[in-house]
Amino acid sequence: MAALASAGVERLIAVDPHTAALEAVCPMPVETLTAVPALARAAGRAVPEEAVVVAPDLGAVTLARHYARLLERPVALVRKKRLTGADVRAEQVFGDVTGRPALVVDDMISTGATIEATAEALLAQGAAPPFAVAATHGLFAGDARERLRRTEIRGLIRGLVVTDTLPQDEAALPSLEVCPVAPLLAGAIGRLHRDEGMDDLLAGT
Repeated sequence: MAALASAGVERLIAVDPHTAALEAVCPMPVETLTAVPALARAAGRAVPEEAVVVAPDLGAVTLARHYARLLERPVALVRKKRLTGADVRAEQVFGDVTGRPALVVDDMISTGATIEATAEALLAQGAAPPFAVAATHGLFAGDARERLRRTEIRGLIRGLVVTDTLPQDEAALPSLEVCPVAPLLAGAIGRLHRDEGMDDLLAGT
């Protein structure tokens, strides 16, 4: 952050930052935008009306409620335990998912372990696959794509929506859909130049 400031950066725009305390460590004003409305519109086309929005861990509950409010769907929660950086165990599902499709939401997909464990937990709880997944940042580290591809082949996931905050190869996963953030960023920059409000674009709204 000091390097950005010394380079003359006067304002930072971030999209759904994974670290909530980003503003506290930045020496310049920070605008934290959210891609959730765009992702919800894209993912909403893949899930029926009876679907439930699922937070794959406690940290994603607020995010899941945002999606649920936009899509007018109920919320469920999966309690997980991270065993290693690439291994996760889902321990319990809270909420009514029996016989229902699901939209699993998170701010980012790194190794794919959380998504895989969540899909397994939903299946064990009687939810109706295939499940859709939405996340702002598709890191897809290590063997994440192969892990998610196996989950797709098993019929647990169909419909994976991420943004292009990182470069994406849509051919890498059969059901991957990339939602561009350029309109969101362009809109925010234009409003800042015109000194207009951005409340509807900000994360947490």
